[in-house]
Amino acid sequence: MEHQEQDEFYRKFKDRLDETTEFPSKFIYKFIIPTSHKAIAEVHRIFDGANPQFQIKESKTGKYTSVTAIVFVIDSEQVIHYYREASSIPDIIML
Repeated sequence: MEHQEQDEFYRKFKDRLDETTEFPSKFIYKFIIPTSHKAIAEVHRIFDGANPQFQIKESKTGKYTSVTAIVFVIDSEQVIHYYREASSIPDIIML
């Protein structure tokens, strides 16, 4: 996704969050990543200092790992901040 398209996506996402979510609140992030200790550690690093609750589940084949992070967020800007950070992880799928 090009930078301009990404900015537009996040702008619309922020508007939607502001319309549908009452902040501050807990927010659930779901990611699928290729199974590796490095990738899992990178997802953990994104939420350093946020006191997240993690649920990690490897796929039946072991090729992929799903990571759920439940984080208390102050506002939609913080939600988007974590998604932007996660987007730098190679081959991550953000749900």
